[in-house]
Amino acid sequence: MHSTPGRPVIPGWRLIISDAGRFWAFRNHLFPRAAVRAGAESAVDADTFDEVQAVIAEQEERARVALVEEVTS
Repeated sequence: MHSTPGRPVIPGWRLIISDAGRFWAFRNHLFPRAAVRAGAESAVDADTFDEVQAVIAEQEERARVALVEEVTS
């Protein structure tokens, strides 16, 4: 995941930092239905940039697994 000077970036996600310093991230494109049924969330939040990166990675992995299972079943 990348960051530009003074502004963190997570490709494929829009990142908002609240006045209180909390990180909110919204996926640029909603997950497919199979991923949503598997629990993938297109909007997440966390206290730190590292934490929001980890939550996003979990959501992307959950979606990836769901889509692979849908294709192979």
